[in-house]
Amino acid sequence: MRIVLFADSHIGTTFDGVGFAEYVKRMQEQNPDVVLITGDFVDDDSDREDMIAACAALGNLQTGYGVYYVYGNHDKGYYGEKYRGFSALELAQELEKNGVVILEDETVLVDERFYIVGRKDYSEAQMGKERASAAELIKTLDHEKYIIVMDHQPREYKDEAACGADLVLSGHTHGGQLIPITYAGEWMGVNDKTYGLSEITGTSFIVTSGISDWAIQFKTGCKSEYVVIDINGK
Repeated sequence: MRIVLFADSHIGTTFDGVGFAEYVKRMQEQNPDVVLITGDFVDDDSDREDMIAACAALGNLQTGYGVYYVYGNHDKGYYGEKYRGFSALELAQELEKNGVVILEDETVLVDERFYIVGRKDYSEAQMGKERASAAELIKTLDHEKYIIVMDHQPREYKDEAACGADLVLSGHTHGGQLIPITYAGEWMGVNDKTYGLSEITGTSFIVTSGISDWAIQFKTGCKSEYVVIDINGK
């Protein structure tokens, strides 16, 4: 099975909705079976026109199993709909109109073969809202099937490994974005990993550096990317 993963497009920072569509075409060239989006698709500074165009671009993806999405800390907006011209509900409507499945502490069994577990972002808990634990989401699943967890922020590795997840996908860190603060999240204990692939007791973890930037239009010490993941069955 081939997954194309991307995160942190922050539409409007380094490319607009039309520019994003060009990257979608390149993702399609990878012939993905499923596309997974691990948060911060839009930003507080994204405008309505670009949001709509970017969602429409996702609607052009041809996959075997669909496109799945979890929210990041910026997607719902920190400053309200008047600031950027659209609400979190309107974003959800545009995504769903274009065939994107939004998961908020929800699990889907795909083709009777594998699970996709989509977690609410950690920022929800920081704001006093309910957020299910990894154990609550995974404990009742059939562990003979492959379990993929989408979690925007890479900060609960031990819990997710203990639950028996096979693959955990995150973004958020931008690969560190800037030297010399590259590993600041790990130093402060808010991120378990800044970038790349790691493994804990049989669970694989991948943190992507993201397909765009945030607030500024460049990175140092890392690249922007989408990630192609091939999973080989036993």
